[in-house]
Amino acid sequence: MRIISGKYKGMNLASVPGFTTRPTTDYTRAVIFSILPDCAGLKVLDLYAGTGSLGLEALSRGAEWVDFVEFSNKAIAIIRQNIDKLRLRNQCHLYKRRVEAYLKDPTSPYDLIFLDPPYAKELVNNTLTGIYDSDLLIDDGLIVVEHAPREIIASGFQDLIVSSRSTKTTTVTILHSR
Repeated sequence: MRIISGKYKGMNLASVPGFTTRPTTDYTRAVIFSILPDCAGLKVLDLYAGTGSLGLEALSRGAEWVDFVEFSNKAIAIIRQNIDKLRLRNQCHLYKRRVEAYLKDPTSPYDLIFLDPPYAKELVNNTLTGIYDSDLLIDDGLIVVEHAPREIIASGFQDLIVSSRSTKTTTVTILHSR
């Protein structure tokens, strides 16, 4: 796994050992960032951060700040390792919290939110509800959801979908603010 574009293009990232974390592939990140506008100056939230690859890719592409939210100790160690490797400690913060708890007490609104929960746990729609209920997204902000193709975005969010692209194993859905 590597950074695919920007200032840190080609830099390899560490992955969480074993099968407890499903890292976002280079191909899926390429799909995501081909849809997104420029990341320059954005404040980004990376929920269920895993390896941190989505937030780190955003920083490589000019994002101003990224908050990572992760609960797994193994994943947190890898995110720290990746942040240190890229020397980005002054451009991000890592929260060891469950996403549900973070959404009840967020730090501030974001321009861009990445949401990549574990598959087959039915977390997508509950997390979207928490994001919108907490007013975590600025006007004209975007949420990027990486989810299993069989996990359908709830009908209450359908009118907020900007784009959706699917592969055999992953769907990327982008939603805008209310």
